[in-house]
Amino acid sequence: MTAEFVLTLSCPDRPGIVYAVTSYLVQHNCNILQSQQYGDLGPTGTDRFFMRVQFSTPDPVETHERLSRAFQAVADSFQMDWHLVDASARYRVLIMVSKFGHCLNDLLFRHRIGALDVDIPAVVSNHTDFADLVESQGIPFVHLPVTRDNKPQAEAQLLELVEKESVDLVVLARYMQVLSPQLCETLSGRVINIHHSFLPSFMGARPYQQAHARGVKLIGATAHYVTSDLDEGPIIEQDVERVDHTMSAEEMGAAGRDVECQVLARAVTWHTRNRVLMNGHRTVVFR
Repeated sequence: MTAEFVLTLSCPDRPGIVYAVTSYLVQHNCNILQSQQYGDLGPTGTDRFFMRVQFSTPDPVETHERLSRAFQAVADSFQMDWHLVDASARYRVLIMVSKFGHCLNDLLFRHRIGALDVDIPAVVSNHTDFADLVESQGIPFVHLPVTRDNKPQAEAQLLELVEKESVDLVVLARYMQVLSPQLCETLSGRVINIHHSFLPSFMGARPYQQAHARGVKLIGATAHYVTSDLDEGPIIEQDVERVDHTMSAEEMGAAGRDVECQVLARAVTWHTRNRVLMNGHRTVVFR
């Protein structure tokens, strides 16, 4: 039976990296199915090389453990940060939501039809509005209220759930609580957030009303990794929708919700297919 794997890596850029990786794969009787690479060079670049290779092997001897052990020598010689994963392994994704359910509903629908190929062990919310929706999908709903007084305890419970359910990724699907710096650090690179792209121009609870009052012509959304710098983490995906003077604030809001759903779904899909690599405060996305 043929097994498939995905190798992602980044390292200081220098000659011979692609040759070393492909030679390793040939030596282990592997067939390259897809290969993408990028060198961040130039005056403003990081001088790092990024690569994603998806490959298969018909040899049952070439297990994940054996391939990983054999690649370590190659990685060490080029000072690589690298990950090798089984392409058939499904990410375990915990979704968090507050009172706006459009992104949650979209992710649950994509999950149900197989477009989002992940496992969802639970949905967590600081409100109970979407308990029926979540449980109707056969997914556990966890109500975790958050107040100023109990926030440390609530975050501790969240981390317990993440560990208990072996969660790979946390998705803030319009979860309206700010995560503490300690939690951001603990889950670094494992939390994706979505927000409207008006920030910081239109803050607060009614951004589309503010945008309508200012006569904006473009609305959009940004999906990014969560850091302790509020809404300033590395960006994974963005998109925009053109609007005009004929649209009400409510119509702008509806258009904005559609964009948010699409942008978040793409970001989650790319992350769970091992297509996003960190490059300092930026990302390299092999779409």
